[in-house]
Amino acid sequence: MLYKSYLSGDTLIGAAKKANINTTHSVAGKLLRNKHYIGDDYYPAIIDTELFEAVQAERLQRAQKLGRIQEPKSKKEVIYPTAFHMNEITQRYEDPFQKAEYAYNLIEIEVNPNGSE
Repeated sequence: MLYKSYLSGDTLIGAAKKANINTTHSVAGKLLRNKHYIGDDYYPAIIDTELFEAVQAERLQRAQKLGRIQEPKSKKEVIYPTAFHMNEITQRYEDPFQKAEYAYNLIEIEVNPNGSE
């Protein structure tokens, strides 16, 4: 009933109420997107594939009409230094914090994969 009501033009909440489901907008949307309802190796089918696909097409059409389709942002590639040159260790410290600070101070050059410093 939820799927059929949504296809007939009802809102998510309106379709859920007609199906006697007391829920929120987001949960009703998740119910409509749940592929388990068309069945798989574990779950039996409770709706047919055509109805499920029609609802998905309707959801996409409504989202486009309302301007709610967001393209994923392209990720900027970050190049981390992969090599460095370090001076020879000449001092020894018992305190691990002093030892680490001294070791980091010995780093002279960080080299990127493309060879730039």
